[in-house]
Amino acid sequence: MSSSPPTLMPRLLLDGLAMPESPRWHQGRLWFSNWGAGEIVAVDLDGNSEVMAEGPEGLGWAVNWLPDGRMLITGDELMRLEPDGTRVRHADLSAISEYGWSELTVDGRGNVYVNTIGFDFANFGTVMNSGQAPGKIALVTPSGQVKQVADEIAFSNGMVITPDNSTLIVSESFAQRLTAFDIADDGTLFHRRVWADGVGPDGICLDADGCIWASSAVGVNDSARIREGGQILERVEVDRACFAAMLGGPNRRTLFMLTAQWQGTEGIDDIIKARTGRILVTDAPASGVGWP
Repeated sequence: MSSSPPTLMPRLLLDGLAMPESPRWHQGRLWFSNWGAGEIVAVDLDGNSEVMAEGPEGLGWAVNWLPDGRMLITGDELMRLEPDGTRVRHADLSAISEYGWSELTVDGRGNVYVNTIGFDFANFGTVMNSGQAPGKIALVTPSGQVKQVADEIAFSNGMVITPDNSTLIVSESFAQRLTAFDIADDGTLFHRRVWADGVGPDGICLDADGCIWASSAVGVNDSARIREGGQILERVEVDRACFAAMLGGPNRRTLFMLTAQWQGTEGIDDIIKARTGRILVTDAPASGVGWP
């Protein structure tokens, strides 16, 4: 008879947020997108938060940084924040998708991977129940070359790249799986395969043991440490939906979990107005690695 995985206990770091998403550990603080409030926020380990920049309106956008420190912001387009505060289009991705761009990560070579759900969010329920997989991943190389490198992804969500730049793993939220690709020398993706099935992944992060933190199942309020193949090693139970996880802090051994009440897509406006968003933390068994 198999035993249940150990349960870790979370503690509150920050609350009163709209819908916190897409966390990144950067320059000694956790940065995240406060969807619905249009804010890019940074918070330290004592819970002191600061709005760092303005983000797009609405949902489904993220930030990350180029090797030279300039910030990238997704949304209708992939934008870049220059040192003088101006915003410019980083790359023209319109030939790949007309529906905007959501998650992104930048690997150790400066390759930018950005994904799109591939449909109008107003049709969320229809697409989810149809079995369609219109999501795509695009690559922007350091020289500015743009390529589509993956398609047929069922609601593309969080992405991580292993520290050796050899593997990209993406959440396919509608398919309830994590999907892996090998990364070629030119940044393109190949050897697509299921990394873990029967999970509920949204925003994800990777640790030094090769495990991914993500929700263990659709409709379960937790963040789980998942081994390749789907085995749950540890769980953190939370009192509301966990939309993303990130490892940071000293030695990247602090797990940050971004949570909010969830009533389905029809209730998003009410959730944002209610400010149910919270960031919880707990000590993790292994350090965070990879990109982001």
